[in-house]
Amino acid sequence: MEHEVFVPVPAERLREVLDDPARVARAVPGLQQDAGAEPVAGRLKIRVGSHSVTYRGAVRVSRRDDGSYAVEGEAEESRGSGSVELTLRIALRDAEDGCTVTYDGTASADGRITDLPTEAVEGAVTRLLNRFAEHLATAATQDANGTDGTDRTHDERAGAGAGAEEQTPADLGLTEEPPAPERPSAFGADRPAPSHGPEDEEDEEEDDEDIAEAAHARRTMIGRSAEEVDHAPPRGRYAPVPAPQTVSPPAPLRWAAPAAALAVASAIVAVRALRRRR
Repeated sequence: MEHEVFVPVPAERLREVLDDPARVARAVPGLQQDAGAEPVAGRLKIRVGSHSVTYRGAVRVSRRDDGSYAVEGEAEESRGSGSVELTLRIALRDAEDGCTVTYDGTASADGRITDLPTEAVEGAVTRLLNRFAEHLATAATQDANGTDGTDRTHDERAGAGAGAEEQTPADLGLTEEPPAPERPSAFGADRPAPSHGPEDEEDEEEDDEDIAEAAHARRTMIGRSAEEVDHAPPRGRYAPVPAPQTVSPPAPLRWAAPAAALAVASAIVAVRALRRRR
């Protein structure tokens, strides 16, 4: 397997990232690191066409004497008995406005990956290597911008502070505005004292009652839903007058009159019968 990728980052910056295993682990696309394991160890899901295979394993990256990097790794399927072994060599070659990342190595696998089309597997591996190189370049660029950007921001702030100390409001064209004239207050004007008569006192009492009723209505509406408030009957002077209720006698009194009439009629009949016998 051979593959090349161009990245717009100097080779020396990429070497700094490859020398740090933690940054290499962050550059592997889709790697979920295991807590307490090696820096480049965890789970990796590879999508091949419409299928996906998840592997769990570890990768070791070491620098060689010639400046290239050796990558060795092995992994097993999370759901299955398949496994993968990888031996890869990564070389960095300077190029105009960046460098070229060259991959050269071999891989052996068994399990589900062998049942998938060869072209789809090669496309998935190529896509994985391209994204890995892009992530390495991104990590190197962020580190460079972070250091330079911090220094530049500190210098800009220092220069702005010095310039602000030297300038004065007069230099900036700022002048104090004259205070606005005070407006005459209506409370200070001479007005005749209002005269209150009996009618005015009655109106004030009615207003006080309206205010008290409104306050009571607000207190009863607090904590109630909108539906309950909409369907709640009005209170106060606007409350509906209840309809007069007809008083109906209780059940025992209802049967008292017929019973008394029956008793009187029975007594009359008995008296007449006794008279006839005599």
